[in-house]
Amino acid sequence: MHLVYPAVLAVLLFCTGLYGVLARRNAILVLMSVELMLNAVNLNLVAFDVWLRDTLHTGQALTLFTIAIAAAEIGIGLAIVLLVYRNRGSSDIDRLRDLAERAGAGDGDPQPDTTAEAAA
Repeated sequence: MHLVYPAVLAVLLFCTGLYGVLARRNAILVLMSVELMLNAVNLNLVAFDVWLRDTLHTGQALTLFTIAIAAAEIGIGLAIVLLVYRNRGSSDIDRLRDLAERAGAGDGDPQPDTTAEAAA
């Protein structure tokens, strides 16, 4: 088997996933793009395992671990996206910056008034 065909396909899949991660604003599409990138890695692992004729099949074993990690990632990520959508009404990634805590907001300590101190 030629190694070039699955390697080129994996590169195309990975580049498509990378474009999706960098260009999309919808969180669900970003998660799908990450899954596409992980599938490209899985394809490379299996292709190199077959090409090297490894008796332990380490590429296939690593692929199973990658699939398990991807399933956990998509489950937790989708739960977070659904909760954000339920609370915010949008899954736009640019609007998620509003979730960050501002310094001094909510810690209970009042911020000193610097203008009053400067006037004194």
